[in-house]
Amino acid sequence: MKKERQMLPAPEAKMKSPPRLRSAPVDPEIEYWNAVRARDRDYDGKFYYSVATTGVYCRPSCPARLANRKNVAFHTSCADAERAGFRPCKRCKPTEPSLHERYAAKVADACRLIEDAEEPPKLDELARAIGLSTYHFHRIFKAIAGVTPKAYAVAHRQKRVRENLKRSRSVTEAIHEAGFNSSGRFYASSDDVLGMTPSDFRSGGTDAEMRFAVGECSLGSILVAASDKGIAAILFGDDPETLVHDLEDRFPKANLIGGDCAFEDVMAKVVGLVEAPEVGLALPLDVRGTAFQHRVWRALREIPVGTTATYSEIAEKIGMPKAVRAVAAACAANKIAVAIPCHRVVRNDGSLSGYRWGVERKRRLLDREAGTETDA
Repeated sequence: MKKERQMLPAPEAKMKSPPRLRSAPVDPEIEYWNAVRARDRDYDGKFYYSVATTGVYCRPSCPARLANRKNVAFHTSCADAERAGFRPCKRCKPTEPSLHERYAAKVADACRLIEDAEEPPKLDELARAIGLSTYHFHRIFKAIAGVTPKAYAVAHRQKRVRENLKRSRSVTEAIHEAGFNSSGRFYASSDDVLGMTPSDFRSGGTDAEMRFAVGECSLGSILVAASDKGIAAILFGDDPETLVHDLEDRFPKANLIGGDCAFEDVMAKVVGLVEAPEVGLALPLDVRGTAFQHRVWRALREIPVGTTATYSEIAEKIGMPKAVRAVAAACAANKIAVAIPCHRVVRNDGSLSGYRWGVERKRRLLDREAGTETDA
């Protein structure tokens, strides 16, 4: 299938790159001490610390009273700490798996039970199987997995549907093999699960029409693609050809059609959003992703123009405070730049983290929205 391409004019502006800031290397001891102060379990296993006044060594997440910094030393392993004459703490037991690790192993066992079951197991059955109370099991599962057991079971069934649709003889067969008792229940949420109808997904999106055009804006080259449901992609880049190849990779079997005169109005509205985000975009979006990604992207669209939010704040907003890394991954998976404003999410210290279309573009967008952008 030959894909047509059409280049549409749009407002042009040269990008002026601000000076790059070089961050000074962080002293490992300062980093380790901050981890001890925060009782950050992400550092467990990376190092251990000893306290001269007590003669014991601990893992970073130890809940014991914080020691005086001048009495603390750091070690690369338990053996290293013991060679220095320290004994393991009886409270955090650094030579044994941590409580978090033990809970994580139980959650992993529960996930396997969910995945192996023909029908999603009930909450009390799962809790009993791994030896915890129902309430305690539900709490630690959500804290470690980032979702509830029910949500995990639903996501797993949806994954099975996607896999089955590629090899089953019929859509109905794939749905029932994945554990859905009713086709109607699945069809009701099929757009969120697959991004298209089950039949279109099964054929790899073959013959699904998507119009696109590439133009120029103040942030460089911009590609806009839309299905009959709405805007499906807004991509930035430095090379129009690369953007088109990116679109082809995302929709390998779709019928990509170069935008016509009618699409010129769509392109102009998207470029207008880039140049003046406060105006908004009066066009529908064709948002394709998992249920979790939809929750994150919905939260992003609620961040007011001219403000930012941290990954932790977004995780809190969607009711999953431990899912910070998953939130970051959902931001990175966003295909609709600016309209789904993942550029408004920053690190906890306010610094700019990686952006799919370049940190400098992220900086330009934020400065523009805050009214602090300087003329190029």
